[in-house]
Amino acid sequence: MNDENSNNYLLEMKNITKNFPGVRALNDVSFYLKKGEILGLLGENGAGKSTLIKILSGDYSLEKGEIYIDGQSQVFLSPHESISAGIRVIYQELNSFDSLTVAENIFADNIIQNKLGIVSWKKMNQKSKEILRNLGSQIDPAEYVENLSVGGKQIVEIAKAIRRKAKILVMDEPTSALTERDVEHLYEIIRKLKSDGVSIIYISHRIEEIFEITDRVVVLRDSKKVGEKKTSDTNRSELVHMIVGRDLSEQYKRREIQKGNVVFEVKNLSYLDRLKDISFSVKEGEIVAFFGLLGSGTHTLFSVLFGDKKKTVGDVFIEGKKVDIEHPFTAKAFRLGYIPYDRKEEGIALGLNVKQNITSTNLENIGKGFMLDRNTENLHANSWFKKLNIKAPGIDTPSKSLSGGNQQKVVVAKWLEKDSKIFLMSEPTRGIDIGSKAEIYEIAEGLCSQGAAVLMVSGELPEILSVSDRVIVMKDGKVVKEFITKDTSQEELMHFATA
Repeated sequence: MNDENSNNYLLEMKNITKNFPGVRALNDVSFYLKKGEILGLLGENGAGKSTLIKILSGDYSLEKGEIYIDGQSQVFLSPHESISAGIRVIYQELNSFDSLTVAENIFADNIIQNKLGIVSWKKMNQKSKEILRNLGSQIDPAEYVENLSVGGKQIVEIAKAIRRKAKILVMDEPTSALTERDVEHLYEIIRKLKSDGVSIIYISHRIEEIFEITDRVVVLRDSKKVGEKKTSDTNRSELVHMIVGRDLSEQYKRREIQKGNVVFEVKNLSYLDRLKDISFSVKEGEIVAFFGLLGSGTHTLFSVLFGDKKKTVGDVFIEGKKVDIEHPFTAKAFRLGYIPYDRKEEGIALGLNVKQNITSTNLENIGKGFMLDRNTENLHANSWFKKLNIKAPGIDTPSKSLSGGNQQKVVVAKWLEKDSKIFLMSEPTRGIDIGSKAEIYEIAEGLCSQGAAVLMVSGELPEILSVSDRVIVMKDGKVVKEFITKDTSQEELMHFATA
């Protein structure tokens, strides 16, 4: 643990071990949390972070080890017991009731009633407003949650925790779907909570956030705690080394790939008032990245290119031939593959297994008529499963049980199964760990080495500078500048994105 006085600890988890059939998820993990401290919890997918938090939240039973809150031994047999002890977890997939108002969400488990048992909407709205204003939010308590942004919904979840007198708040990838403005607002709220004495466990794959917001960092790898540092006493390279077990320089080594002919070209494309006169081209073997802030049009562009939205004017050429992509089915026929921004909503069917997802784009070529050839289906799925190193027990594994990085590999695999040659990748490494990011980069380069072309939208400038050949900067639906990647910098790209 640490030689600091344990009387200062709000939370201690000692020697936590947890086993699942055939897997040791946690192996003798110990850490502490002080009052008013922000602790970063880092590790790759599968390192044990989620299991540790689910034990703390009462979702998983405590198998071996001890939990202390304010020095008192605790065993949580249910989430209710954990919440009663002052612990709240805000998961990446928010648990809000979208069809209810903000106030109804905040007081969902404790509706305020008068002496006659009638709901007191006035008091509930008033108290909700007080909590929200204390967090620096102007959200209307009478607003329906479905009308809020992701950032707004997250603030409502924090307000619920504050209303329940939370002493420990766990935040799981809290910025993964937030705008830059919402991220800054979230940081302000977190600092306010810290000053009020609330302790926060902050889980993120974005290392820059760890340096921005945390006081101390604990790193898990392969079910064990491998490091603990004051944030001010470490650096990115050291944290990456602890997370993946090797140096940052070994994470991703670019290969020089020979470029071929122009395989995809867009001329003077517009979509309503959201895209204006977009023109660019991509060669075989090339990775072209699109960068822009929220509202720049990058994600809209990919939706139009794949046929989800119909262009207003403009022309698209594939291998020199003019094509009209009016629908995703048309895009598939022209060998376009799309890795969407929200893989869980658009990229992968969580209710299907790995095999079914991989072959879903190519069912017409697996069997005859309405009958699938199961042997062929297994053969195809197993081929991509092995080539992309998908980490799962097998192709019959439910897709919902995979880590984010492996779900992303399944999305890529289904387009490889369709023999795609042009790949549209929208934030392909969003919400996945450092090691998986490197694998996704390597997959993209592997596609290019076989003559494919990759178009990528990313908001992570280090990622863009690492993986792309060219960068196209967009702002307000327009292309404002194009760069050869090796000739530019983060500062220059940001300058043109905000100018």
